[in-house]
Amino acid sequence: MCGRFTQRLSWEELHRLADLIGQPRNLAPRYNIAPTTQIEVLRPAETGGNELVQMRWGLVPGWWKKPLKDLPATFNARAETVAEKPMFRTAFKTRRCIIPASGFYEWTGKAGAKTPHYFSARSGEPLAFAALWEQAKHPGTGEPLTSATIIVGAANNWMNRFHDRQPVILDWRDANAWMRRDDPGALLRAPPEDSLNEWIVSTRVNKAGAGDDDASLVDPVETVLL
Repeated sequence: MCGRFTQRLSWEELHRLADLIGQPRNLAPRYNIAPTTQIEVLRPAETGGNELVQMRWGLVPGWWKKPLKDLPATFNARAETVAEKPMFRTAFKTRRCIIPASGFYEWTGKAGAKTPHYFSARSGEPLAFAALWEQAKHPGTGEPLTSATIIVGAANNWMNRFHDRQPVILDWRDANAWMRRDDPGALLRAPPEDSLNEWIVSTRVNKAGAGDDDASLVDPVETVLL
């Protein structure tokens, strides 16, 4: 699964990696993003290229009519079943996107004594999470509601030391193929074994949303006051 991640993104870098179009804007860094909050998402633009749009993290299908509090956890979609599950299958066919991330968290250890680990790309570039987006009406207000989910699959051998699942991380060269071509399933695979760095970080990140604007959350634990 992927239940927490970071977005410390540069408009210029996304423009280079993902054919980003639109008016440049400053992107506020976030270091403890939790489900149901707003995140930055890349999706195909109607005029060509890709646009960066804010969406709710936790997909709400267009047919959902009940209160959002009754929605099952939809911040992740399983790669093995995403094409068939009613929550995700329509978006998988027609509304694929990328969630750019500077890194993500995973935990090891027993309940009550979990150790947080931070993962980022060895290349230093943002990670490209395979994702889906959806357009719906807010069941409470009737206002437009745009939302997204991260696709997760089986961990590769390197990641399996920490968790048996991980986000599906695309090569940026496959970004447009993922979002536009008719055979997306071929890209739902684990990343190369040598693609990520890992280090232990402060347990302050264990509380969802805490310190979302605090860059020290991703510092190695030796340099952080716990």
